[in-house]
Amino acid sequence: MTPVMITTMVVCFALTISVAVSIGLAAVLGIQASNANMLISVKEMFNAINKFPLAAIPFFILAGNLMETGGISRRLVDFAKSLVGGVQGGLPMTCVLTCMIFAAVSGSSVATTFAIGAILIPALIKHGYPVGYAAALQATSAELGVIIPPSIPMILYGVSAEVSIGELFIAGFGPGILISLALMAFVYVYCKFKKLGKNDGEGRLAVGTATWRAGWALLMPVIILGGIYGGVFTPTEASAVAVLYALVVGTLIYREIRPTDLYAVLRKSVVSSAVIMFIIANAGLFAFLITRAGVPDAIGRWLQEVLQSPAMFLLGVNVALFVIGMFIETSAAIIVLAPILAPVAQHFGIDPVHFGLVMVVNLALGMVTPPFGVNLFAACTVARISLDRIVPYLIPFVLVILTCLMVITYVPGISLELRDLVYAK
Repeated sequence: MTPVMITTMVVCFALTISVAVSIGLAAVLGIQASNANMLISVKEMFNAINKFPLAAIPFFILAGNLMETGGISRRLVDFAKSLVGGVQGGLPMTCVLTCMIFAAVSGSSVATTFAIGAILIPALIKHGYPVGYAAALQATSAELGVIIPPSIPMILYGVSAEVSIGELFIAGFGPGILISLALMAFVYVYCKFKKLGKNDGEGRLAVGTATWRAGWALLMPVIILGGIYGGVFTPTEASAVAVLYALVVGTLIYREIRPTDLYAVLRKSVVSSAVIMFIIANAGLFAFLITRAGVPDAIGRWLQEVLQSPAMFLLGVNVALFVIGMFIETSAAIIVLAPILAPVAQHFGIDPVHFGLVMVVNLALGMVTPPFGVNLFAACTVARISLDRIVPYLIPFVLVILTCLMVITYVPGISLELRDLVYAK
């Protein structure tokens, strides 16, 4: 059964068939090869999405789209620009900082790419930055959308590996801030070296004015994250609160969401949610079958024999995840691999929350690496350029995040210090 499934999936990927269909078809053929009852497919696909924490996914996607339409995104950009826009290279730094703030509500890197990129990519081009650089910067910065909590991939990892989603969320702040600072430092040095961004301060608001205008927008992550860690509501309930808040602010306070806009916002959110849920359903069936076939146990034993130390295990996992992330969508990769790798990581004494952050950060890189990086396609769509024009500018950004990934991997305190402080045993 397993060889049939793996072969089918690889062939489908080679034929550029969508990830969800490839995984689902491989699973169905695996059931046929084992002469099992086909009703298993329906049952396990339903079980894969019949989990309460997954309800947060469509709500966070809807919240991100409401923020984009309701003017919250634009005000966050103005606020970030007021803080860092006055220095050379301030506009690219504004992009990184805005994505970090927006990520504290959206939970999705693609939503972050569209919401912030629609504002900042044209602004970067207008200020003389190459269009490929602007798109590469936006695609990379938007990766923070799945690292800074709340995060859809963290929810999926928590469900798949049976790890506390609240602990994963609080652990994401350290890695998210590290990557944000590294990216801002890099773009500052790059702009100095290339003599770009000397006029980035044009149109910049005073900090007080920008903060006042963005007050309701800045209050949103405070309410969401404060509610989660204050015990007022769960991460799943927080997603519904985010939708309500974005809707109220966008319609009644900023008055930029008209009743006629709601259909387009809801339709866009439904399509995005359906795509993710379809991937989760098929990946859940695939994971059930390979677990039943004993593949996770076999891989675990092999890894324990070959990789004798936690350091070597983490290095091997990082290399494998980096390659896998290039070809398989992040959500599907987490659902399939987390139940396999998390128990092995625990065998080596690695904290499951720390390992979850390593997985999420690594697979998030797949969103900005060809050939299937969803952030790249989103940024190219906004910038209206082809993928080949973005790649030369993308390589340095990927190297920066890879460096941060190694630090996150081998300095667990970056992820766990805040978690241990909040969730004191």
